[in-house]
Amino acid sequence: MAESLLSVKDLSVNVEGKEILHDISLDINKGETHVIMGPNGAGKSTLGLTIMGHPKYEVSKGSITFDGEDVTGTDVNERSKKGLFLSFQAPIEVPGITLSEFVRNALQQRSEKRVKFWDFKKEVEENMKLLNMDEKYLQRDLNVGFSGGEKKKAEVLQLLMLKPKLAILDETDSGLDVDAVKTVSMGISEYMKRCGGALLIITHNTRILQSLEVDKTHVIVKGALAGEGDGSLVGEILDGGFSRFE
Repeated sequence: MAESLLSVKDLSVNVEGKEILHDISLDINKGETHVIMGPNGAGKSTLGLTIMGHPKYEVSKGSITFDGEDVTGTDVNERSKKGLFLSFQAPIEVPGITLSEFVRNALQQRSEKRVKFWDFKKEVEENMKLLNMDEKYLQRDLNVGFSGGEKKKAEVLQLLMLKPKLAILDETDSGLDVDAVKTVSMGISEYMKRCGGALLIITHNTRILQSLEVDKTHVIVKGALAGEGDGSLVGEILDGGFSRFE
């Protein structure tokens, strides 16, 4: 029997007093890959940010259980320590802290142990080689002056280093050229092989899914769960759009 990792039950979410999500329920087991699709403005990113605990999104109803524990009322930091990870659709620039410092500090906060420099250096350089990233980026301020592709690679680097139990990837393939998509997709696939984690991928197309096996597809329309199916549903949506769910 599959072991449940994330359980979202009857979740409704308000933003500034307006309900954005309505009675969303889904379950993700360990090792599974789930995809969320839907029209622009449907509430896909809102769901990802709510699961991660962004304070802007108020849960008005329902619950979020992660790895057997109700995390509905916990903050982002606590959820991160428990093994949740979110990549942003548009990664922000953080002047004053290098990519190396950011990743190492995140590792230390997650484990609450000191990370040995040489062990960290060896692992991060191996992962950068996998992602075809120049090691010079380690000493640059996080995302400052990075191209869109390098920002996304930096987030996948964090994914490989932090080894979360569940990674929520929000439009990770947005704005990437064909080669960058292949590299990022390979990095995500490597995370699944190494860590046996789970994925919740928010996307509009299949490019990021090329090296992954999708277990379940969820369709969100107007803030509500409008349909579900296996991986084949992704192709059906690409061919026919979302009109059948509206």
